[in-house]
Amino acid sequence: MIAIIGGTGLYDPNILKDTEELKVKTPYGNPSDVIIKGKIEGKTVFLLSRHGRSHQYNPSTLPYRANIWALKELGVKKIIAVSAVGSLKEEMAPGDIVFTDQFIDMTKNRIQTFYGSVHLSAAEPFCSGLRKKLLESAKALNLRHHEKGTCVVIEGPRFSSRAESNLFRQWDADIINMTMVPESVLAREAEICYANVAMVTDYDCWKDHAVSHAQVLKTMGENLDKVKSLIWKTVPLIDERNVCSQCNTALKDAGM
Repeated sequence: MIAIIGGTGLYDPNILKDTEELKVKTPYGNPSDVIIKGKIEGKTVFLLSRHGRSHQYNPSTLPYRANIWALKELGVKKIIAVSAVGSLKEEMAPGDIVFTDQFIDMTKNRIQTFYGSVHLSAAEPFCSGLRKKLLESAKALNLRHHEKGTCVVIEGPRFSSRAESNLFRQWDADIINMTMVPESVLAREAEICYANVAMVTDYDCWKDHAVSHAQVLKTMGENLDKVKSLIWKTVPLIDERNVCSQCNTALKDAGM
């Protein structure tokens, strides 16, 4: 089973065929929205709107645990998460895709575990196997992309100050976002493969002007077809039955 978590501006049930809506209850409350079940090239795929279809959840109020728990309950083994990000590097321009491989967590108030005493390794926080499939598809589609990227994850919902943005650039970070943590961490704790497709929408505020939510939506809207084509190309390549030693056994040495 494969799931797609769509972020700001990236929730389109038409990406799937033969759809139905599922309501899943979890010990952590309801997910952000109903989960859409459908097909891509004969494969079962679940689609979840990260912020809700009405964008009713901001990055700090998202039911992260409910979202990941619900997908786990449905039998999901692989998650492709799509996110809007700001760029901290000149060469990562609006419209580019970044396949995130590391994060720096600057969030403050989020629960990052389903358990109380699990010491999860986050040395390589994104699934390398799933990232490889996405990279193959991006190259085949001739999409402008970056194979790696370190993402600073901030609390939100406000955007960063110019001083913060310049500080993050000094850390040699590449992109900035508000949702990759704890989403990616919880997916690893649930032993689900998780890869991030980061769509650059702006240059944050370090370059020439302040970022706005309207600007993010505009750029995402202009680049939706890129992400859809990437998903359509990648999903048929994924063998969800394959056991990933990096992700599917993550709790083995975590002190459970």
